[in-house]
Order: sequence, then C-alpha cells, then structure tokens
Amino acid sequence: MTVLTELEDRVRREVGVRLFTVLAWVPERRALRRVHSSHPEQYPVGGEKTVEVAQGWLARCVEGREPYLGRDRAAVREIFADHELIESLGCGSVINVPVVHGEEVLGVLNILDAEGSYDEDSVAVARSLAPLAVPALRGGGE
Repeated sequence: MTVLTELEDRVRREVGVRLFTVLAWVPERRALRRVHSSHPEQYPVGGEKTVEVAQGWLARCVEGREPYLGRDRAAVREIFADHELIESLGCGSVINVPVVHGEEVLGVLNILDAEGSYDEDSVAVARSLAPLAVPALRGGGE
C-alpha cells in the first residue's frame, strides 16, 4: 500500500469522501498535476489543471496556504470547470487542503462528497491529515 493510498483510507474513515485526488503543485507552470486518484478512469494520474483552476481559489489555497471549503454545488461550480463530471459522481461539496512543507506548497488534497457533507470540523480533520502526503509529494509521486 502506498503513502497516498493509506492517506485516502484515513480520509475516508475520518472525514468521509466519494472522490479523492492529490495534486502536486508545479510552480514554474502554475499547474497542478494529479499524482493520486480514487477514480482513475475519470481523473487519471498525470492529468493537469492549469487555466481551469479559478484564480481566487489558487490565491487562497496555493498562494495563501489556506484550505477551501465548498459546502454546496454552487461553490463547486464556482471553482471547478469540470463541475458536471464532479456532480455525476455524486459530489456536491469539497474540501481542498494545501500540503505544505516548511514554506513550500507541495500540492493539494481534493476531498469531495455529497452536498452538505462538510463543515469547519471536517476541514480541521482534513488539514491535520495533509502532512501525511508530504513524503509522496517530495518524492514526486505515490
């Protein structure tokens, strides 16, 4: 079992999740590269997000190193261009947590579930789990 698979299992038990991905931050391209996915058919490892990432989200989560909580479908639609695919998987709420090592943002955890599934307590738990992704993201993969 890989570090990120173990992390997915912890997120599933402690936060709840339908769709879980881990994205590595590629600062020179201002892109996020998927390094883990609970749904590899819809969200394959190696896929990248660049222009489809909302600038406000990027400023908050990556540049500001703060989690993002989207409690409902409207919040998901506002942030993600692929919201139709997200909704087709039964997801309508999201927690995004930056993975930080020292002063460096290594990536982001994307945790999605049914609309209304998450609150501030969920964010706190997800934030406490984010450091578990550091070894995989520093090594460039799972």
